[in-house]
Amino acid sequence: MTLPGRDGRLMLVRHPPVAAAWRARCYGATDVPLGREGRSSARGLASELADWKPDVVLTSPLRRARWLAGLVARRIDVAVRVDARLSERDFGTWEGRTWDDIHAETGDAMMGMLTAPDTFRPGGGETTAELCNRTLAWYRALPAGRDVLAVCHGGPIAALVGTARGAEPKDWGRFIPPPGMSIEMPELD
Repeated sequence: MTLPGRDGRLMLVRHPPVAAAWRARCYGATDVPLGREGRSSARGLASELADWKPDVVLTSPLRRARWLAGLVARRIDVAVRVDARLSERDFGTWEGRTWDDIHAETGDAMMGMLTAPDTFRPGGGETTAELCNRTLAWYRALPAGRDVLAVCHGGPIAALVGTARGAEPKDWGRFIPPPGMSIEMPELD
């Protein structure tokens, strides 16, 4: 699958680091806060991202993304648009548990996210294909001719970038940027 081209630039930003208590946990769709480090990082990132001068600022509804989007939007005097399609994957009953506990219970079953993207539901949550489909629907609905800044999560970014690069879902992990990092879509060509 390839992505349609678009007029205007697109900057994808992964939210800054979450609170330390959540770092070794599965928190996909859970609305966890930024930690002290994340809030500090967001303040610095906001200046950089505002210098990019986007016409539109979009964000996931999760506060770890909304906080940074709000800082940027206030600096450039535009409204933030919240779009649920930018949310992180729903991990169902895995949400809030440590990755070590999940692995101890399920073994390598979690690899199903990569090896069975159409059918594996981590914790009964969202398949990789469902995550990808909603992210691509969001991308296709972007306003033409506008420079868009989107603050979201590793999953949607990996799905979009992986699709743009023609990679298989099993290889999308390499497209997840570290917290607080960004990817400009024209760089993918």
